[in-house]
Amino acid sequence: MGGPYSRHHRRKPMGEINVVPFIDVMLVLLVIFMITAPMLTQGVQVDLPQVTSEPIDTEEQEPIIVSVDSQGEYYISLGEQDKPVTLQTVGDQVVAILERKPNTPVMVRGDKNASYGQVVTLMSTLQMAGVANVGLISEPPQGESSSTGKG
Repeated sequence: MGGPYSRHHRRKPMGEINVVPFIDVMLVLLVIFMITAPMLTQGVQVDLPQVTSEPIDTEEQEPIIVSVDSQGEYYISLGEQDKPVTLQTVGDQVVAILERKPNTPVMVRGDKNASYGQVVTLMSTLQMAGVANVGLISEPPQGESSSTGKG
């Protein structure tokens, strides 16, 4: 006489761990990291000014100076002339100058009353136009000259 268990086979306990769900989770995490990693490295490369620094030697080549005034207006200075430009055209104009004079340094001069966002936007525009190195122009702190060895 068979009992209620005679017809059904008893299940054996599973001796292995199913790794397929684990692999699925790892692949999802891999995709998330692949998407977010480039976002973390984007930004504007900036040569930060020091408290005291030596002046840049501009005897060899006059730098291209791109300025932002306190009203948010943009200017390109090459030599003695200041030329007003728009943010949309500043990158193309600087690249055109660099094509004629390839090793000309590019400097950004921001008025202390200009917003930080305007200066960063200008630097980002120059970087997207293909300008590899952009420097910042600053003044030494009050009471110090650029030739002092303090620091």
